[in-house]
Amino acid sequence: MGRKPSNKPTSFDIAYLAGVSQPTVSRALRGSRSISAATREKIERIARELGYTVDKNASSLRSQRSNTLALLFFEDPTPDESNINPFFLAMLGSITRHCANRGLDLLISFQRMEDDWHQRYQDSHRADGLILLGYGDYAVYEARLRQLVRQETHFVRWGSVDEASLGSTVGSDNFGAGRLAGEHLLARGRRRIAFIGTADAHYPEFQARYNGLCKAVTTAGLECDPALQRDAITTEEAGYNAARELVESGIAFDAIFAASDLIAIGAMRALAERGLKVPDDVAVVGFDDIPAASLTAPPLTTVMQDLRGAGELLVETLLASIEDRPAPPSTLPTRLVVRGSTGG
Repeated sequence: MGRKPSNKPTSFDIAYLAGVSQPTVSRALRGSRSISAATREKIERIARELGYTVDKNASSLRSQRSNTLALLFFEDPTPDESNINPFFLAMLGSITRHCANRGLDLLISFQRMEDDWHQRYQDSHRADGLILLGYGDYAVYEARLRQLVRQETHFVRWGSVDEASLGSTVGSDNFGAGRLAGEHLLARGRRRIAFIGTADAHYPEFQARYNGLCKAVTTAGLECDPALQRDAITTEEAGYNAARELVESGIAFDAIFAASDLIAIGAMRALAERGLKVPDDVAVVGFDDIPAASLTAPPLTTVMQDLRGAGELLVETLLASIEDRPAPPSTLPTRLVVRGSTGG
């Protein structure tokens, strides 16, 4: 099928050697899932042997696509506006790598939530779609998401996955992770488990983690005491202040499940300053498994999210939206990494 190979390799040459049509070659080299894995591997092998590379400009003219995705990273809303969540920084590598594997360019931009980022990218046509990481207060973020939906912008975001999600959303099983953390602490003999993190509609991922913890506690026949919950955003300072307030309140507790590792690290500092030993007096569990989690004293038990799977799934979900095909499953599992802060 096709024509005989010429001096300069083309997609028609690959089609001739593979015994398929030229459109099949194009779809296979774009990573289309309509092509079987065996056929795609055969085409990719022949392309490598011929030294063939995709002409992005020609491909873009045919498809009216830029073959470029934009990653918009939002700074966490801290008082000095300088903090960047290390969890999202770790995810960048996975996203960049998967874009490269798919032959896509990636624009990376740091944004402030109050800026007109949503309008700017829509008007400039610099990218085929947006990947959104970080958002702070979801109530502020939601208004921008609604505008993206109205503009029919292709986008995917990392966040809380539920039926009411706006646009395409990829995230971890936060409820299941909260339950896992609670069950671990209960198995360690803890009965008064505090939760540090703003658990309401403004921070839906934190809320799901808290709900999962409460499910574990009530299933064990105990009360999920609202007095043991303290608000905090994802900073060490917020975790420190919340834990200090909890200690000073006089309310009895023997464990803390923090909504993020940064919160947990700040909480551990507050406990140490007040003479409380981790884990003897208070066991602590974090969330994210950032690099600093293994460097605390004692090392922090934490919930690990699937960074590699997250990056790949964000890219594939966005491409599914752009190409008008069904999206892959959007929820990723988590696992508990047990370290010294819970006596592991």
